[in-house]
Amino acid sequence: MINDRVRPQSQSYTSARRLGFRALGLAAFAVVACAAGAANAQGNLKIGVINVGKLLESAPQSKVVSDKLQKEFEPRQQSIIAKRQKLQTQQERFQKDQAVMGEEERVNLERQIREGQRDLQRDENEYLEDLNARRNEELGKLQREVLQRVQAYASAQKFDLVVADAIYFSSAVDITAAVVAALNQPGAAPAPAQPAPPAPKRP
Repeated sequence: MINDRVRPQSQSYTSARRLGFRALGLAAFAVVACAAGAANAQGNLKIGVINVGKLLESAPQSKVVSDKLQKEFEPRQQSIIAKRQKLQTQQERFQKDQAVMGEEERVNLERQIREGQRDLQRDENEYLEDLNARRNEELGKLQREVLQRVQAYASAQKFDLVVADAIYFSSAVDITAAVVAALNQPGAAPAPAQPAPPAPKRP
């Protein structure tokens, strides 16, 4: 799984699939749908409201993005976990045996631990930096794609106005589930893209 803290234990990919979508609801977007024919003179508008966070979490495109990032970053995560476990083993050995170690052996182990800590910290920082950059990139793509699909749905259903995350709205105008269902129709989710090339190795 993709884990910002690079924890060694295996966990569900649920948190990775969320990809921070709840925060996106705060930056709500509005979709003005150009329906076929303007609203009549009496102002009988066909209005729909969308829960952005729920829509993005439920969209099949979200899983495609999550799986893509998982595949791209899991090797680096596993490498970090292995380094952390090796460092922990060295530290435990030092604590247990330092009293009976020869001077040269103790100095060498201390040096290995210091170097291991430095390398691990650098790898973790680079991992998080690259993961956040790629996550933001994919989130931007996902938002644009879902927005286009919402516009297409609104136009096809002849909505005059579709808004996101209104302060109050009744279930009668909540079209989130209907849009999610439309996104789950065959062909709605794009084929997974090829993994991005690995980032250049830092000096």
